[in-house]
Amino acid sequence: MPKALVFLADGFEDIEGVAVIDVLRRAGINVKTVGLVGNIVTSARGVRVYADERLIDFDKASEFDAIVLPGGAVGTENLGKHEKVLRVIDDFAKSGKLICAICAAPSILAKRGLLKEKRATIFPGMEKLLDKPRDEAVVVDGNIITSQGPGTAIAFGLKIVEMLMGPGISSRLKQDLVA
Repeated sequence: MPKALVFLADGFEDIEGVAVIDVLRRAGINVKTVGLVGNIVTSARGVRVYADERLIDFDKASEFDAIVLPGGAVGTENLGKHEKVLRVIDDFAKSGKLICAICAAPSILAKRGLLKEKRATIFPGMEKLLDKPRDEAVVVDGNIITSQGPGTAIAFGLKIVEMLMGPGISSRLKQDLVA
């Protein structure tokens, strides 16, 4: 069973975090949520979520097949400041593992040079940060999946499922979700 790692930073966009986790778990993907500061993470809308593990205790990123970075302005800023998160992103890039970022979070990948000459999407208005911006809900280029924002979260989750488990499972799940 594929394993996905979802980093949750205070200020993460609720829908982008929770909906993607839900879609991945419905598909049978083993999802581990990691809170940057502690187990309790507060979303952009003030919803408190209990993360499976604290980043300070987490050291098994190499066991995962995909990393997911939810967006949200404050959440993205918090993710982008954390050296351990940035090291995990870099390690995934070096090993060719799946890196998934939504909303403002693709900006972290752009700053790390991971979107150089790659097609990607980002929250509308932030396109200048990308080399090859696309006005699409979800964009895949190699091992990187990017998506625009809260309204594209289910499509983003389904694309992650497709990349990890194949189009058949993703298609069946899309029907089940009425997406």
